[in-house]
Amino acid sequence: MIPSEQQDPGPVLVAGTSNPALARQVADYVGRPLTAIDIRRFSDGEIFVEVQENVRGRDVFVIQSTCAPANEHLMELLIIADALKRASASRITAVLPYYGYARQDRKVQPRTPITAKLVADLLVAAGIGRVLTMDLHAGQIQGFFNVPVDNLFATPVLLPYIQERLDGQDIVVVSPDAGGVERARAYAKRIGAGLAICDKRRPKANQAEVTTIIGDVEGKGCVLVDDMIDTAGTMTKAAAALRANGAGDVLALATHGVLSGPAIDRIRDSVITELVITDTIPLQDDAGGKIRVVSVAGILGEAISRTHVGASVSSLFI
Repeated sequence: MIPSEQQDPGPVLVAGTSNPALARQVADYVGRPLTAIDIRRFSDGEIFVEVQENVRGRDVFVIQSTCAPANEHLMELLIIADALKRASASRITAVLPYYGYARQDRKVQPRTPITAKLVADLLVAAGIGRVLTMDLHAGQIQGFFNVPVDNLFATPVLLPYIQERLDGQDIVVVSPDAGGVERARAYAKRIGAGLAICDKRRPKANQAEVTTIIGDVEGKGCVLVDDMIDTAGTMTKAAAALRANGAGDVLALATHGVLSGPAIDRIRDSVITELVITDTIPLQDDAGGKIRVVSVAGILGEAISRTHVGASVSSLFI
């Protein structure tokens, strides 16, 4: 017989292969085990997924960063979602600590794609009914989805570390380029710090970039703030310009440590005192101890718990 009332069994947590360490920490926070799932490749590279537990009628959260190799991890997420949909899950939420392709959010020249929108369409078509993500490169990407999107922020774990690290110093929050001023201003407001901006320009064609610092940084501890650090060219050049203008310690702060190509070597050889990132993307090399990782597992876990019971997550949007 089917019981007339059943106690809520809690959310089902499923992890892809992109960031297993973060997935385990999130599961520990939520107090739920990761659901058994078999993910493997056939000899020709095709991905096969089998969910090894019953998820019929359950509220499922799939934890998967679409980081490098982005196409592999994105395809894996789509196949996991399809497997869950065909296993009759009641709702599938994609937990994307890092949303790949987010930088392709508009047409920057003729005959180019808006891939961030394409990825959103693929996720919804695969059966994703809700998205939890963190520090989107552009907030308007939320509008690319026809399902609810919660864009969380890493500020609650990044700011305390910076305040402790630069305790006693006069702090200035610095945007490495003009496009990040709004983000830097928000950080500066939270900690009552000053604000500076790095303005890059080429005086003439074929001449090297000159970085002008707008704001007073002399003798102050500087915190370069961005949503992600990829090849580290912008960050390291901005740090060098700050030191040339008399700045003290220069810390770099980014939610997503993409760190591709020459990034690690650039950070290791730069004047950056320390780079602080989160674990939305697994770190492969700490650049000789210059990179510090703080975890966003608690933020994601809290958002999952609240989403499952229908509670507000607005307090996490800070």
